Amino acid sequence: MTEIAPGSMGAWIVAARPATLTAAFAPVAVGTACAWRAGGFRWDAALAALLGAFLIQVATNFANDMFDFQKGADTEERLGPTRAAQAGLLSVPELRRGILVAFGLALGTGFYLAWIAGPVVVAIGLASMAAGLAYTGGPLPLAYNGLGDVFVMAFFGFVAVCGTAFVQALYVPSIAWLASVPIGALATAILVVNNVRDFEGDSRAGKTTLVVRFGREAGVREYALLLLLSYAMPIGMFLLGWSSAWVCLPLLTMVWAIRLYRSVAHDRGVVLNQTLAGTAKLLSLFGVLFAIGILP
Repeated sequence: MTEIAPGSMGAWIVAARPATLTAAFAPVAVGTACAWRAGGFRWDAALAALLGAFLIQVATNFANDMFDFQKGADTEERLGPTRAAQAGLLSVPELRRGILVAFGLALGTGFYLAWIAGPVVVAIGLASMAAGLAYTGGPLPLAYNGLGDVFVMAFFGFVAVCGTAFVQALYVPSIAWLASVPIGALATAILVVNNVRDFEGDSRAGKTTLVVRFGREAGVREYALLLLLSYAMPIGMFLLGWSSAWVCLPLLTMVWAIRLYRSVAHDRGVVLNQTLAGTAKLLSLFGVLFAIGILP
């Protein structure tokens, strides 16, 4: 990171973690497909939901960077990608201002969506912002108490998919609840790779993730279960008559998912950075194929 100047645009890009934005894109794509299927698609609401999701994700990344640095979880020994505060690229006050700006802009998109779909949208947005801060901050940080997985499943799955469908169709189509499951599961799988990679450092820092609490093998089994759930849901949706056979398009990515599982099970250290990036890309491709499959 020596080529990136502290406080520069490059430093902010590092802190924003662009690779993680797939976790915000996939739920909006699938939620929009559910709204389309219900006859309620609105391009302006879809774009506003996507922008809001990106902004909340970026603000959450800034907060995680800041809080993990303050709590000593990010040190020079970290195995994952560079973090802006730990590397001296951004100061804590700078990250705090970045959080406020990103959340403020997200709130602006929330007001627009509230004009379309009602004030409940603002409540959903504020809850998402609060959860983003509580993930690594506050008196009971979710990620430090084994609740990060629940948070990701809830907000990147049910809240994001169903919320996106709601702001367009003005109600939550039944199919959106089912479609939330594989998206939330794969978003959680990204977190699991991170926790499996970092479990030793997290343990030293007092970050009691589920992997730290129950062991590395439990993390590997959780990853496998999340993949199984993700690929079983489209099949179940087709067999139950909720969608056509096109909904099974994500099964085309199954071989890739198996390779990623093998890496989680057998690899150690920095090589898992590629597995983490691969899981994020899997979520993106799965989400696009799943959305296409829901449309007919």
